[in-house]
Amino acid sequence: MKHIEQMDLFDLIDVQIEQPPVVLNGMYYEQATGLFVSFVCGRRHYEIPAKGCGLNREWQERTKRFRAI
Repeated sequence: MKHIEQMDLFDLIDVQIEQPPVVLNGMYYEQATGLFVSFVCGRRHYEIPAKGCGLNREWQERTKRFRAI
């Protein structure tokens, strides 16, 4: 009776898949400056000061919590 050895072919190759860079789109809260910052295709588009900006308070809190950079 022959001994059969199963080989894992993926174990033999060391392939690293490059991840594409993260491109920001949308509105974010920049903690370092205290600004709401708009990004379009990864480029800074415009800024709004967080204090006295006049935007919906609930939206501001949600953005600060979930989209802080």
